[in-house]
Formats: sequence, structure tokens, C-alpha cells
Amino acid sequence: MTSRQHRRVVVTGLGVFAPLGDDVDAVFERVYRAESAVETLDLGDYNGPPEVLIAGLSARLEERLRWGPRSMARASRMAVLAAHDALTQAGLSDEPELRRSAGTYIGCGLGGAEILDDHMRRYTGLDRRRIQAATVPKVMANGPAAHVSMEFGLEGPQIAHSIACASSTVAIGEAMRAIRHGYLDLAVVGGAEAQSTQAVMAAWKALRVTAVPHEDGVAVSCRPFDAERTGLVIGEGAAALVLEAEDSARARGARVLAEVAGFGVSSDAHKLTEPRAEGQAQAIRGALSDADVEAARIGYVNAHATGTIAGDPVEIEAIRRALGAAAEQVAVSSTKAVHGHLVGGAGALEALLTIQALAQGRIPPTAHLHTPDPTCDLDCVPLTGREAPELEWGLSNSFAFGGMNAVLALRRWT
Repeated sequence: MTSRQHRRVVVTGLGVFAPLGDDVDAVFERVYRAESAVETLDLGDYNGPPEVLIAGLSARLEERLRWGPRSMARASRMAVLAAHDALTQAGLSDEPELRRSAGTYIGCGLGGAEILDDHMRRYTGLDRRRIQAATVPKVMANGPAAHVSMEFGLEGPQIAHSIACASSTVAIGEAMRAIRHGYLDLAVVGGAEAQSTQAVMAAWKALRVTAVPHEDGVAVSCRPFDAERTGLVIGEGAAALVLEAEDSARARGARVLAEVAGFGVSSDAHKLTEPRAEGQAQAIRGALSDADVEAARIGYVNAHATGTIAGDPVEIEAIRRALGAAAEQVAVSSTKAVHGHLVGGAGALEALLTIQALAQGRIPPTAHLHTPDPTCDLDCVPLTGREAPELEWGLSNSFAFGGMNAVLALRRWT
């Protein structure tokens, strides 16, 4: 372990198990081509709204989820699959000694939502004898972190972050800090979420923030920054990254994919579900300061923008306040239009996509953005992806219910 000092923190592995697939390059390509995973979820006989929209998993991915012990909830299975692929790309699959001291930092909002939903049905149906003894540990939000740690023998700190939509961005940022200052050399980080249960989806719909099916088809219903947007679409899945100290990665000859250079956080200290532009701007400024990078050097912002009426204009205002005059030149897009909002897993997936954008010099578009809202008047990359070979710096924004704001500053590795 290196003495506590300021070290560069790099990404050496990526893994994904989410809407649009489980191959990192293929998922980015589909996002870049604006291919949507949004579909209709039938809630069956649940005594509530008959159907909602979701960015779901393909039949092939559902088949992959059937492996593993029964003690593992859906979100945990996704997290383990994504972490496996990230560790494989990082060259750590057959390195148990290197993994042993590694940390596990995974974000998740609800944990085993489907387990709790099922058991509440049993309980209210008076079939209480069928309640499983392992229900409590299976539904806890630290389930994905615990299972990733156990599956791969990661004996360093295991820290689960459950901060709604900011969960996995905070997980990445806190792991970066631990590595930067010498507490760790290596960490598996990311997030996972699986909320496609009858009760949870009905609860989201009751909030009146979810999108309604668009007349042009269900797939184009999530429309961030568009004047016709009607709300968000929940997605499910997981994404994982391997973070390392640069000196550690160099010592073992690892291929570096990107640098996690800055992390900014703030709290609105306002209302549970009403975002504030100044709080978001403070987190963006914090990430820039932490990375020691000027606003003018930021070429791309992967926006939190979920497609809600209230939220999208607030984020545009926050970007203006934080970047100043540079906001007029920056490309901003929301990839949630095609993969949905993964809540606890959102930040990890969007950081992964930002890293891919930097590595490939290609900015993904905001899909379905046909009629820009006049209040969302930055360059929101409508409809079509953009070649940007000079792209060096990007931001990944996550803004959560409860007022938590978290932003990562990411840099292309050259």
C-alpha cells in the first residue's frame, strides 16, 4: 500500500448488464444510434394501474439471470455479472491475491424489491408460513455490494451507497477518493437496480413523474429536453468499473481506459422531490475544482435529465451557472431516453457511457428530441450522435430525490 498521497485514479475495467445488452461496446453503439429499450410492462392483476413503461432486459439477458444461488436478489445477480466482466477486462479474473485487498463500492436504491413485493403479497394473503427466513438480508440495499464482495473475494472495505438516483455516482466518487489518498489501490465500483415489480412501478406512476406512451410508439416515449416530454421511464440493470491507482495499474501492465479525475457533491437541503439549480451547480463546480480543470475544457456532459417537466430545465440552468460562458459550447445529452432511469445504477451506467464517449471521440445523442423546449436551450445533441475526436473531458451528472447532487469529472486517457 502506498503512503497517503494524491494519486491519479484510473479505470481499467468496465462491465454492463442492462437495457440494450451486456457488451460494453455494443451497448454504447446502440446508445449512439439512439436505439431504444423502452417497452410496456404489464402489471397483470395488481390492483392498480394496468401497465407502465420500462426499459427492460432482453429475453437473452433474462436467461442469464437464472444462474446462482436462490439467496441472491435480482439486482445482486446483475451486479455480479457486470462486476465479473469488469474484472475480466481489467485482467484480474485470475489474480486472487490482487483482488483480496480490493474494495467494493456499489450503489443501489431498493435492493431486493421483487423479494419484498412477493413476500408482502404472501403476508397480506395470510400465507405467513411461506415467508422465507432470508427475506431481510435479501432485500437490503447492501445486497449487491455484499454479493460482489463474496463472489470475487474482495476483502477490502465493502461499502454500499443508497442515495436514490445518486447512489452509484457517489460510490464511484468515494472509491476514487479512497484510492487517491492511499487507503486502497483497487476497487470494484458501480451500481445496480431492479424495480420492475407491480407495487414499485405502481408507486412510481402514483408520483406522476412517469412517461405516458407516445403516439409515435412506446419506444420513443422518454424525451428529455423535448417540449412534448411527459416524464421518466424506469430501467433496470447494472454497471461496474474497476478503479485503480495509476501506479498500481502501470506496475501490472494494465490497460487504462480513462481517468476519474474529479468528484463533486452537494445537498439542496430543500425538498425531497424538488431540485434546485444552485445545488446542482455547486456539485458541478466541485467536480471541476477537484479535477483542477477549467470549465472551457469540458466537451461533453452526460446529463441526469430524466425527461420530467420540472427537472430538465433546472439542470440546464445548473450547467449554465456552473460552466458560465463555456456552457454555450458544451455538448449535453441524456442517454436515459433509450436505456431508462436505472435509479441506483444510473450513475454507473452513465459514467461508463461517458468513458466510452471519451475513448471513441463520439458523443451520444439525446434520442427523440424533435421539438426542443425553449427552456432547455443548450446544445442537447438532438437525435443523432456526433463525431468529436478532440473530446478530452466529460462530466457525468446524477441528481437524486432527497436533494443529493453528485458529479464525476472524467478524462480520456492518452
